[in-house]
Amino acid sequence: MRLIFTFFKAYPTQSIITLGAMLLAGLAEGFGLSMLLPLLGVVINTTSGGEGPGGSTQSNLERYVAGFFDTVGLSPTIGVLLTFFVGGIVLTALLSLLANKKVGYMVAQVATDLRLALIRALFATRWEYYVHQPIGMYTNAYATEANRSADAYLYGIRVIALLLRTTVYAVVALLMAWKETLIALGAGFFILYILRRLVTKAKKAGQRQTNLLNGLLALLTDTLQSIKPLKAMAREDMADLVLQKETNKLNRVLQKQVFSKEALKALQEPLITIFFAFGLYVAMIWWQIPLATVITMAFMLVKIIKTLQSAQKEHQTMVIAESAYWSLVSKIRENEGAHEAIGGTVVPCFDRAIRLDKVSFSYGVKQILRDMSLEFPRGTFSAIIGPSGAGKTTIVDLITGLLSPQSGQVWIDDLDLAAVDLRAWRRMIGYVPQETLLLHDTVLMNVTLGDAKYSALEVEDALRAAGAWGFVSEMPDGIDTVVGERGSRLSGGQRQRITIARALVHKPRLLILDEATSALDPASEAAICATLRQLRGTLTILAISHQTAILEAADRAYRLEGGYAHFIEKNDFARGEGEGFGAPA
Repeated sequence: MRLIFTFFKAYPTQSIITLGAMLLAGLAEGFGLSMLLPLLGVVINTTSGGEGPGGSTQSNLERYVAGFFDTVGLSPTIGVLLTFFVGGIVLTALLSLLANKKVGYMVAQVATDLRLALIRALFATRWEYYVHQPIGMYTNAYATEANRSADAYLYGIRVIALLLRTTVYAVVALLMAWKETLIALGAGFFILYILRRLVTKAKKAGQRQTNLLNGLLALLTDTLQSIKPLKAMAREDMADLVLQKETNKLNRVLQKQVFSKEALKALQEPLITIFFAFGLYVAMIWWQIPLATVITMAFMLVKIIKTLQSAQKEHQTMVIAESAYWSLVSKIRENEGAHEAIGGTVVPCFDRAIRLDKVSFSYGVKQILRDMSLEFPRGTFSAIIGPSGAGKTTIVDLITGLLSPQSGQVWIDDLDLAAVDLRAWRRMIGYVPQETLLLHDTVLMNVTLGDAKYSALEVEDALRAAGAWGFVSEMPDGIDTVVGERGSRLSGGQRQRITIARALVHKPRLLILDEATSALDPASEAAICATLRQLRGTLTILAISHQTAILEAADRAYRLEGGYAHFIEKNDFARGEGEGFGAPA
């Protein structure tokens, strides 16, 4: 029940209101049912000419009911008893509706809160941590584990509700015949005890399901992202075999869950039937309990045992889903532990230049940058070239604050980046990655990313600045045209221009292009470079590239190699000699 206590701690007010409604519903039902024995006594005694209400053969319950009616000044006739019986059941239904509505709202709220907590924690992590996380695992956590966690809350609340009702039924039954009730309760808990192993097996199967889904969804996401090259090489069957193997494992776990649930259901019924058959025989033959009491006791004890049976079923379903909650919470806490430092509090201006001063950085034992000093003056178009792994993207990550220098400093004008408000600085940056990550949505949505503060006119200005307005204006619905899955309805150059417009719409001071033209054909690359040349001066451009077209468009360039940066003279790369080195930076 640790899960239930955890949820109650997280949602105390809502949980108390819900349980209060459930408790009142149980009391109302118990009050209505307490009319049943006196009602049967009246009917049986009237038809048999026996002793009516208030006779010496009355049970404690009948005497309590008679005392209640004396207090309120009513006679316990059949009509009055029936009225109170029906009223109690109707009130129970209304209170149950209130409680179930509250539970339904809470289930949705639990799933929503967990999803938002996961997203916030993940987005706030350090970049070094984030890049090593399997995206599919978090997709599974956001979708499947959040739903299963909310279901676990639902089943847990149902368990508590059923136990509350069992308590009310037991009190009513104890007032009728306490010895028999205690025996019945003992038998009921004994039945639950001998079937507990099926609950344990179901819990283990649920934990296995959670682990398998984490791995399977991570594998599936990675496979779907690389399906094109797999199909091009006719190797998708290998991925299919791996996914098939993991899916079959999941299927076997689900089969175990089904067996445990059905076995519990199948075994509960005969055990309860045997107990009641024996109990009725003992009550009527050995103990010779009055018929009205036997009927009412049988009814109450059936409700008690059936309610306990239902509670065990709900508990079994809860423990199957419970592992998803702990798995999701562990991810949230792990991400919170990898929280990114927010930096300082100073808002930069970026009036003069960005400088790297004797910066060194390594990934593990691999040294990437060695005492590197670079400068990118405001309003210039700078290019960084070099072989893969030379540290080009690392420099960009240092400038954006995604990474911190292990020695040396990054300066914005005269401000050390360590003292700068990173979010304020990043709002001054437009970033264009190598991969054009477009949403399956409109051009407008892809440029604004859903931010309502940007008007259609501002989107148009950004598209014009990116050289995209020409083809966008000719689309059937203009900026409201859907671009297709990952921008499939657009050419590579068009997709990249939409991405550049996204980076420009918030009017940045620094535009970073990380291999943004490497996947384009020469004509598209030349067109993008022409657009960039028109932007220089109005904002600072820093481009990482292997392409000579970027060098020709840039004002200045550096080549990285062996952990060092070398300045390339403008006349060198203008003559196509960008591979040569000029004066060291």
